[in-house]
Amino acid sequence: MGLKGAETRDRLLDATQELIETGGYLGAGLNQVIAASGAPRGSLYFHFPGGKDQLVGESVKRAGRAIEDDLEDLAGSATSAAEFTGAVLRRLGERLEESGWRKGCPVATVALETASTNDPLQEACSEVYTSWESALRAHLAGRPDVDDLAVTVLALVEGALLLARTHRSREPLDRVARQIGTLLD
Repeated sequence: MGLKGAETRDRLLDATQELIETGGYLGAGLNQVIAASGAPRGSLYFHFPGGKDQLVGESVKRAGRAIEDDLEDLAGSATSAAEFTGAVLRRLGERLEESGWRKGCPVATVALETASTNDPLQEACSEVYTSWESALRAHLAGRPDVDDLAVTVLALVEGALLLARTHRSREPLDRVARQIGTLLD
């Protein structure tokens, strides 16, 4: 694929990610993706012959990698697991607030809408959550309960994002950060 093709593919993925983060799977119709990306309809089917499910699945995975990269960046400057998770919650809170409370987790809405009815998208969401658990596990290493802690921290972060978005307030994120700090001390 040439440079122009890669740019078109990236525009389609960017538009899809924006639409699914703000409106979920159901809010990311192919006409909306084409309009938001400025790409021709034929390009969508050329790059994503599996249609909407392939497009959304790849977008979810791509967004998941971006969050995982953020986790790695934050881990490099944290001196403790509690400091690391606090930094993660602050970063996610900044992202949420900067979006006008429209962008929570790039995976959660799709997972909630499709996990019980769409195996390919359930697998894509599961893959992202598994990678985040692994990243958290790496930063909680050395604890005998590391597997349970990684899932617990991820669940607390996801719940805090949902509450923060719903209340349009960072307070749930701040409260969860304090509780995770207590849990990890």
